[in-house]
Amino acid sequence: AAALGVAAGSVLMILVQLPAFSRTVATWPRARTPRSRPRLRPFLARRRRVPRLRGAAVPLGLAVLAPVALFTLTRQAQVLVERFVASSLPPGAISHLNYAQKIAQVPMVLSLMICTVTFPLVARAMADGERERARRRVERDLYLAGLVVLVGAAYVVGYAPTLVELLFQRGAFDADDTSVTASVMRVYAIGLLGHSLTGALVRPFFSVARPTWYPALAMLGGLLLTTAVGVATARHWGVYGIALANALGITTSAALLLRGLSRRMIPLDVRRMGAGLGRLVAAAAVASAVGAVAAHLATASLAAAAYGLCLVPTVFAAA
Repeated sequence: AAALGVAAGSVLMILVQLPAFSRTVATWPRARTPRSRPRLRPFLARRRRVPRLRGAAVPLGLAVLAPVALFTLTRQAQVLVERFVASSLPPGAISHLNYAQKIAQVPMVLSLMICTVTFPLVARAMADGERERARRRVERDLYLAGLVVLVGAAYVVGYAPTLVELLFQRGAFDADDTSVTASVMRVYAIGLLGHSLTGALVRPFFSVARPTWYPALAMLGGLLLTTAVGVATARHWGVYGIALANALGITTSAALLLRGLSRRMIPLDVRRMGAGLGRLVAAAAVASAVGAVAAHLATASLAAAAYGLCLVPTVFAAA
């Protein structure tokens, strides 16, 4: 039933967007036909040019799409690696990882909304060759994404037991499951900044009309580190080792993407950005510590979670 709901929701998302997409596609070619130009080209010249353009568009499209597909596959493979390593642990390990990851990823998804909205601006600047405008836009997006994800991470870390108890502790999910899931979620939160930066940094790479394999290679390096650390630590640390491997792997991929972007495409000021993000991380650490103390002193889960939504951002801003 759950799988059927996911499938139905996916179809409905397409149907909701389809009318606007159809209108856009229907009007786009007419706005760019040769008839709208001051000087018309001969009809035969147009006929000779169209087949060559169409023939070249398919291989070019596949060449540009292949690195994107490989990057996406490599990034999603982290989940497969974690589940495979956790399959040798005691029963319940995969469930703890899954529940912890679902909650911890909410701040990351919220932060990437900023980059999704501003992606056309970055693509336009890159297409026009305006590297300085693209640099300012990318740096601003990285700061905003880091700000949002770190505020969310501070809340998740500080109120982890409260959130898990409020959402899942019922039926067969008992207090022990809540404790383990909350602890795993706090370890996962170490890599939330890396997840957010990876999603933001990869967009400029894929905004140019030529194949680029660097993002996929950066993700492959992070995946190999996740696999190595997960296999090495799962035997002694269990699910905590797997969550730590995820954080280390994705943070490594984000660092490689940042280095590659600043050297290959956009001259980002890496040192200044590192200092700015470091201040945000310090503020998040203070806010999460204050939130953890407040959550421990609270008695009602719902009231504590609601109070934390005000407390954590306030402490973060003050710090």
